[in-house]
Amino acid sequence: MRLRRSPGHRPATKRPRLGLRARVTLTFALGALLLSASMSVITFGLTRENLLNQREETAVSQAVDNAGKMADSLEPSESATSFDCDAQKIVNDLTSLETPGGAQLVLRCNERWYSANAVFSQDNIPADLVEVVGLGQSARMRSDYEGQPMLITGVPLTALLPAVDAQYYEGQSFAELESTLGGLGISLLGASALTTLAGGLLGFWASRRVVRPLLDVGRAADAIAGGRLDTRLPTGTDPDVDRLATPFNDMATALQDRIERDARFASEVSHELRSPLMTMSASVEVLENMREELPDRAQTALDLLSADVDRFQQLVEDLLEISRFDAGAIKLHLEEVLVAEMVIQAVSAIGGGGVPVMYDEDVSDVIVRVDKRRLARVLANLFDNAEKYAGGTTGVSIVRVDDKVQIAVEDDGPGVPADDRDRIFDRFSRGTESGKRSPDSGVGLGLALVSEHVRMHGGQVWVEDRRGEQHGARFVVELPIVQVPPTPAPSAADEVADVPDDVTVPT
Repeated sequence: MRLRRSPGHRPATKRPRLGLRARVTLTFALGALLLSASMSVITFGLTRENLLNQREETAVSQAVDNAGKMADSLEPSESATSFDCDAQKIVNDLTSLETPGGAQLVLRCNERWYSANAVFSQDNIPADLVEVVGLGQSARMRSDYEGQPMLITGVPLTALLPAVDAQYYEGQSFAELESTLGGLGISLLGASALTTLAGGLLGFWASRRVVRPLLDVGRAADAIAGGRLDTRLPTGTDPDVDRLATPFNDMATALQDRIERDARFASEVSHELRSPLMTMSASVEVLENMREELPDRAQTALDLLSADVDRFQQLVEDLLEISRFDAGAIKLHLEEVLVAEMVIQAVSAIGGGGVPVMYDEDVSDVIVRVDKRRLARVLANLFDNAEKYAGGTTGVSIVRVDDKVQIAVEDDGPGVPADDRDRIFDRFSRGTESGKRSPDSGVGLGLALVSEHVRMHGGQVWVEDRRGEQHGARFVVELPIVQVPPTPAPSAADEVADVPDDVTVPT
């Protein structure tokens, strides 16, 4: 059946979707990533807060102790009537203080500033902190010093030395702590990556176990579609899987019974029809022998009867062939043949001597393992299909594609629309415009037999548009190529053995 493709038709394209195993693996990986990232953020936050609090408490405690020592050093004698800051003494006292973390020390005495390190001075102390400490209140503030975080603690000495206007400042660098936290962050990030990878691997392993029953169902369905109707799924291993396997097995059993009944019915009907058909054929042959004695109207009726008997006989033969396929009684007589030579002979035997057979030089030595009689039947059915619906075959081409060979039968007809390209290979398929078919259009078994024959040879058949700007259909039969081992190079002994007796071989 041929239908003209509607203009402007474009097959709908679907966005590719991830498979079930990929989705399960991705779900596990994303779950592991979310969990590990959450735990890493929480762990990093809590650890950072605890370390900062602990470091600040240590720094403040150290600053208070050092402020007390400076107060003791600055305390004036009882006989002194006034206090004057001794710069050298203050710097020496600041230098002598313990600073385990490399703290920076500054003292303000009577509005003058003294620093143990010339690099760190009053300019590095925030003005807000100086103002608060100047009011007699201890305070601390985080600041930056040379691009590094620093905690600066200010302690007024007024409470310890009422007669002295002095404030003590100590800056403690947090660079080491920030480096430690940076290393912790990198470690947590690496742990998150490993956890995500482990989650993905776990998901991949779990997906294989989860999808395995579905793969078994797919393989069983393929086996049933390939003709092994006795294929069943194992039961009793898993109650959840049994809920899928049991209905599948019931369906397969019902399908097997139905197909076997239909096959028996077709076979029995075909056999029963052969006897009256043979009688009718013999009667038509007798009438053909007496054709000259019949009137014109009787001759016309005889021609119609003869054509219908031939068509009826072809239908019965096709039904018998189909029933053999269903019963699994088809046996192939495989032979290794040169595909180009075989196709040329088959086309000539069909009566298509005027149809060109085109192939390249790389196809001339291609070998296939086929049943020659059945492959010739495939080509005959394709030629007959082109004759009925497209005005005849215009050409046959043979091309090699990797380890396959493709035999294409082309015509110059209206073509086959995309919606019918799979349907026309079904049994008794007459297409969506069967009312426009000719009276001698058959019953739809020719292409079905083509599909069955090609499938038994381990190949496939499909229909497509002709290449280039040409209109028409192109039926393609694809078969596997037989890999023939290369002929070994002749040895020296073989070459000597092939030399004629009257030729002298030098030694």
